[in-house]
Amino acid sequence: MIKQRTYAAIDIGSNAVRLLISTITEKEGTETNFRKTSLVRVPIRLGADVFLKQKVSEKNTTRMIDTMQAFQLIMKSHGVEKYKAYATSAMREAKNGNQIAEIIQEKTGIEIEIIDGSHEAAIIAATDLHALIQNDCNYLYVDVGGGSTEYTLYSNGKTITSRSFKVGTVRMMEDLVEHKTWDEMRTWVKEVTKDYEDIDLIGSGGNINNIFKTSGKVEGKPLTLKYMKDYDEKLNSYTYEERITELDLKNDRADVIIPASKIYLNSMKWARANRIFVPKIGLADGIIKSLYNRSKNKA
Repeated sequence: MIKQRTYAAIDIGSNAVRLLISTITEKEGTETNFRKTSLVRVPIRLGADVFLKQKVSEKNTTRMIDTMQAFQLIMKSHGVEKYKAYATSAMREAKNGNQIAEIIQEKTGIEIEIIDGSHEAAIIAATDLHALIQNDCNYLYVDVGGGSTEYTLYSNGKTITSRSFKVGTVRMMEDLVEHKTWDEMRTWVKEVTKDYEDIDLIGSGGNINNIFKTSGKVEGKPLTLKYMKDYDEKLNSYTYEERITELDLKNDRADVIIPASKIYLNSMKWARANRIFVPKIGLADGIIKSLYNRSKNKA
């Protein structure tokens, strides 16, 4: 007996807004399969508004409404049964964040929940990290967004600690990350990893996925510290225009990839890690898994 469900996740980040539609197939005696049916990414850079002016602009509010209306139609055409829409760093810091969420619900029917960094990290942890994490190894999970960076330390298959920092790619581009915040992040990573030997990083986020894709590595194989250093130097040796033309990066990726690379590379150095694994996971994947787990628990 095969049973299929269609769920959707909306991730409203500081650099872009994403809609993931997943087809979930259950078959007795086999592991549940999650297949990405559709993934739509719209580059609405809410962080550029919020981190500078503490509110989402009228222009981006209109773009958000248009995007959510489009997402609603896409979900309808795919026959989505359940969805969740989560907003992260930019919306939670915007003075008009709750107001915009109310307007969007009124005009599109989509209910947006604004979540904090710890909730965001917990949702991401609901993904298939367990398939990568080996019980006798140590890992520092790093998720870099436009407004914040989330860390989770795993050892012996268990979560040891996690922390969110207001250090993100859009914030760094706008020079809005204070030295003390960066120092605090560095100190925290060094402190929580100092007693663990042979630690590896697990990286998530659009930028590290792009870096991994460029490497040509087989999925499941890690990038080395040397590769990350060399690629970081390469990125910084190119102009913005050259990163678009020579490295084939999208215009809204060609700028944020520089600070993202800096965060991942420094995280590796602080944790004394020589490898970083890049599974294809993120907040949207975690939302889908959370929806599924909740429905199973209710059954």
